[in-house]
Amino acid sequence: QLQLVESGGGTVQPGGSLRLSCAASGFTLNNYDIGWFRQAPGKEREGVSCISYSGSSMTSYVDSVKGRFTISRDNAKNTVYLQMNSLKPEDTAVYYCARSWQPYRGLCTVTEGHYSLWGQGTQVTISS
Repeated sequence: QLQLVESGGGTVQPGGSLRLSCAASGFTLNNYDIGWFRQAPGKEREGVSCISYSGSSMTSYVDSVKGRFTISRDNAKNTVYLQMNSLKPEDTAVYYCARSWQPYRGLCTVTEGHYSLWGQGTQVTISS
């Protein structure tokens, strides 16, 4: 069964850190472009970061998280991570990872149409 499972969410104070994990089963994650998205209450889902498949490994970040978030892969664990530092209340959202329709595309984009397989999401709450 093809599946993505996010974990690592929680509640932290402003300025804190979290590391989100996106673990894949049923396929080899490093062959695909991966995106992280988030959806805050009452808002549309937005792209946060992406990493292209391991053959090109391009990364990109939305301006609001540049310098604070880092996306990375651990191919041995079939997992992609999103390290989030200096967290702000406006980072509060459900975070989702997603896999591209096809392997070996080498396209790092936060356009949702590029992705076909989504995880169930993990809640991140930043609150004092």
